[in-house]
Amino acid sequence: MTRRVSVRLRILLSDAGQEIIEAAIVFPLLFMLLLGIYWFGRAFNIYGTINHAAREGARVGMVSNCASCGNIPATNAQIATAVTQALQASKLDPTQVQCYTPAPSPAACPGVSNPCKCDATTSNVNICQTVQLNPSPGSSSANAVCGVTVSFQYPYQFWFPFTSLNMQQILLKASVQHDGEQ
Repeated sequence: MTRRVSVRLRILLSDAGQEIIEAAIVFPLLFMLLLGIYWFGRAFNIYGTINHAAREGARVGMVSNCASCGNIPATNAQIATAVTQALQASKLDPTQVQCYTPAPSPAACPGVSNPCKCDATTSNVNICQTVQLNPSPGSSSANAVCGVTVSFQYPYQFWFPFTSLNMQQILLKASVQHDGEQ
């Protein structure tokens, strides 16, 4: 009887199988960490892509499309097409773009007869031409700069099981202003 007790006691006190228990605890945590790195990295990649698309749209909005025709500014459809093409080049679906208007709404430039041309109907991209841009940090607000703003939002859905982020959809916002200077 004492031999059985001593054998059982020796088994309980030995570290055989301890590695398996540690692995059973560590591997799921490691797997969740790797999943988190992947999904947050993908969200950051999409955020960079939609900001690039908004910059492309704003650049097209500031570049005159015909120098011999009197420097006619780009239309909202041309700007929206540039945004759509930039999204398609990065394998994002342009039909998922949703309208987003940043607050406060931009005001029309001084001395311009036409008001802000905001058009959220073209590809759900909010385009404002000939508007007063927010001053850059460190500059005086007395020097009003006119330009173009392009803004929209894009949905992103996490797949992160066993967390509160599983199947959580967030809207990544892109808002770019361009004043025509390089």
